[in-house]
This record gives sequence, structure tokens and C-alpha cells, in this order.
Amino acid sequence: MAASRVLAVAELVENQASRVVVDGVPIAVVKDSAGDVHAIGDTCTHGEISLSEGFVEGETLECWAHGSQFSLVTGKPLNLPAYEPVPVYAVELIDGDVFIDPNVTKEI
Repeated sequence: MAASRVLAVAELVENQASRVVVDGVPIAVVKDSAGDVHAIGDTCTHGEISLSEGFVEGETLECWAHGSQFSLVTGKPLNLPAYEPVPVYAVELIDGDVFIDPNVTKEI
């Protein structure tokens, strides 16, 4: 399956996650303070909480419910209570739009 357009880069607010659903897969899309766009699974592996409602700092996204932080680059949890990573998806930027294929995760 090909990547799908999920939103325009201009729609992203720096250091704030946006939730998109691509082919039934919830994904948190983040533009960090360096301008890089990241896409990770939107569900915290600790408590089935939407990560896009959390807090972005640098290259981390923190779950608002229990404080687990996930790397936007690797998807790995950086602290407890989460200990399982979330998937990280490849992002394509084409003509100012963000494209993601939920079937293609980045190998880290």
C-alpha cells in the first residue's frame, strides 16, 4: 500500500502532537522545534492512552496520564511505567504535505 496524505506540514503546531488515523491505525504526528516531522503510534503501551494528548519536549512525547516518555525517533520508552516501545513510521514530505504508510515502520 502506498503512503497516504495525512495533513499539511503547515497544519502542525511546533512541539504539539496531532492525531491522525490512517487505514484504521492511530498515529501521533509531531513537528519538533528543529522542524523535523515524526510519526509514532498514538497509543501508550502502558495504558491504552492517546499519546497525541500528551506533551512534547525535544524529541520526546510524554503520556499525559502516567508520565511515560517515548522517543519520537526510536519509539522506545525512556522511563517507567511503560516498558514496551510504540511503532515509528516513515514520514515523507511532498510539496508541503505529510505522507505516512502505516504498514511501513522504521527499523531502529
